[in-house]
Amino acid sequence: MTTRGTAPVKHIDWLTFFLYLSLSVIGWLMINAAESSSDPNTTRFSFNDGAGKQLLLLVVSLVVFWIFFFIDFKFWNTFAYIIFALTLALLVLVLPFGDKIKGATSWFNLFGFSLQPSEFAKMGTCLALASYLSYHKTKLRNRKHIFVSIGIILLPAVLIILQPDPGSALVYLSFFLVLYREGLTHWIYVIAGIFITLFILSLIYTVGSVFVLILAVSSAIYLLQEKRHWAWWITYAALSITSVIGLGLGWQQELIGAHAIFLMTLLILAFRKARFRILILGIPSILICLGFSYMSRFMFDRVLEPHQQDRINVWLRPELSDPRGSMYNLSQSKLAISSGGFQGKGYLKGTLTKLNYVPEQSTDFIFSTIGEEQGFLGSFGIIAMFLILLVRITMIGERAKSSFTRTYAYGLAGILFIHFFINIGMTMGLVPVIGIPLPFISKGGSSLLAFSMMMAILLKLDMARYAY
Repeated sequence: MTTRGTAPVKHIDWLTFFLYLSLSVIGWLMINAAESSSDPNTTRFSFNDGAGKQLLLLVVSLVVFWIFFFIDFKFWNTFAYIIFALTLALLVLVLPFGDKIKGATSWFNLFGFSLQPSEFAKMGTCLALASYLSYHKTKLRNRKHIFVSIGIILLPAVLIILQPDPGSALVYLSFFLVLYREGLTHWIYVIAGIFITLFILSLIYTVGSVFVLILAVSSAIYLLQEKRHWAWWITYAALSITSVIGLGLGWQQELIGAHAIFLMTLLILAFRKARFRILILGIPSILICLGFSYMSRFMFDRVLEPHQQDRINVWLRPELSDPRGSMYNLSQSKLAISSGGFQGKGYLKGTLTKLNYVPEQSTDFIFSTIGEEQGFLGSFGIIAMFLILLVRITMIGERAKSSFTRTYAYGLAGILFIHFFINIGMTMGLVPVIGIPLPFISKGGSSLLAFSMMMAILLKLDMARYAY
């Protein structure tokens, strides 16, 4: 008999559970492959090595999963803020009392196992944000509610940056997916996308080249908005073609002047026709973009530490990176993935993996082990499983009868997507190497345990729709 607070276990979303369990088991198999030795005299398995400890953590995570699953679904909304406060307290305590590993004070050492509070803070933040957004008076058209929502996201992120662990803090940007789903204006995301694009372009190209691009795009937007005569478009096209050729010849200052004169002429026409809205919005926007581009380059050259510059150069300007230094990890990762071919070399037969050519191959670069041993087929299979899981989680959110379940589901989907995209992307050079684990796959008890908890909460909240 189904009560209001429970639902039969038969109503669990078995596909989602199967994907979670399968990825976790595959993760342990890949960790065992990455940790195994090429020496035939070495013992195959021991609970004292990395793979053995990870197996124990997998069992513990499954036990914790079922413990969390059998907790009444109403508990998570009721105690969301308390759980959030506890995870914040852990983030504060780790700063003075945590162990410093690789320059970051992010771990507690407990009985030989490392506990990373930032992994559990994601769960606390997800619950707190879901609880706040599901409150019937919360409207994201209200500035106060927007600031409170962003505050819930930024508070743990700032504490994590203080460790310092900017990679883990970056994951908290995923919660803006929840805000968008709940009604936050799309213009915030458009503006953020513009600034991110400007930042990247300012690091790849010279500031002068970016200035030319900003002025050219501004002119095009004005011409489209005002539907100017075709003669203006011919002039603009000629100027653009000249710019493409001239930038290669080093005519940056001349082109900036030409585009500035062209744009100024358009703005004068707008003033004469009393198009004051264009002037009020357009001129400050152009100046802000120009200033942001200049400051991006200045911050990169003068403020960032050399190792931070190296990580960005590996991503955007690899020709400037040392192939035996900052480029080494990525080069070996690409080599391992490409060497797997279509079908892979076979389980426990990865030569680059066995010889430890790829640093951090059981944690941050675990996907290179998958690529080498399982090839394109295995890599595609892992990616497909993650994509199906993400789709399934969003489906759970959309079919939910409570807004708390919906917002929590989107929060979890966002976290998983950022982890999945960045981890796999950085092994292939698509994004910077920032060091975050691949969920369920990478070695690490904190990550596996935290994601197991979050999956258990999601599946229990999903079952709650049968209890209404």
